[in-house]
Amino acid sequence: MAAVPERLAAQLCGVPLATPVIGASGTYGFGGEYAGIVDMAWLGAISGKGLTLEGKAGNEGERLYETPAGLINSIGLQNPGVEHFIRRELPAMRALGPKVMANLGGSTIDTYEQGAALLDKADVDFIELNISCPNVKAGGIAYGVKADSARQVVARVRKCTAKPLIVKLSPNAENIVDMALACQEAGADGLSLVNTFQAMAIDIERRRPVFSNVFAGLSGPAIMPIALRMVYQVCAAVTVPVVGLGGIASAGDALAFIMAGAAAVQVGAANFVNPRACEDIARGMADWMERRGVESLDEIRGCAHQLS
Repeated sequence: MAAVPERLAAQLCGVPLATPVIGASGTYGFGGEYAGIVDMAWLGAISGKGLTLEGKAGNEGERLYETPAGLINSIGLQNPGVEHFIRRELPAMRALGPKVMANLGGSTIDTYEQGAALLDKADVDFIELNISCPNVKAGGIAYGVKADSARQVVARVRKCTAKPLIVKLSPNAENIVDMALACQEAGADGLSLVNTFQAMAIDIERRRPVFSNVFAGLSGPAIMPIALRMVYQVCAAVTVPVVGLGGIASAGDALAFIMAGAAAVQVGAANFVNPRACEDIARGMADWMERRGVESLDEIRGCAHQLS
């Protein structure tokens, strides 16, 4: 197998990554499901299944619904809980090779704090604070819409951990730039955006919403141009590193996010179409860079902001 070229190396919050490609939370499990399929050397990190302090059974009823160029999900943060993750899942996840990003959700600030305190003592490289989940009834998006609420939860969690803290932002925020700045001011070491867009589907035969919670989260290529615009805006406003995500399905998509200023990218729904999507995207980025004589991602990062 070809070695991962050094030109693809990235850095996130001071942590070196072999590549800028990260398996997105909720689409990559804890990595083991892909271990026999993907050459893990081509992943910079894996963002694990979204965790809550106590395990959750998730939402009832329909959970996935395909749309043109997209996927609506209403999983509801089904997960085994933080302590189970640390004890049972983390050792195997760590052994895969990519850096480990623990995605932490919560229903109250107290549960965010307790979860972060446990993860602070665990062998994870990053905590990705999920204040942006649109398909749970409590917490999540409640903190991810208003900048003041986000500032409060980030500031409280910041006191509970010395780990690099990356805050995952919702595209449903009242103002994405204000939200990003509020999180940075509250102590975030980095930001990831965007999570899924709030959406819905209606079963016309049953004459009712498809999802029990009515609204759910839209991902996939349909959201990519909007996510790219938001990442571009946030990268122009903040000084902390940004992880871009939202509908990335090709090396070209990933390179566009880097050119918008992203330090790294996450790949989500594309993994359901092609289990090797993360590896293929990383390889495609490396091929593009080699053909054009680009020796480092730093040469192109943010170049789209250099308007003529």
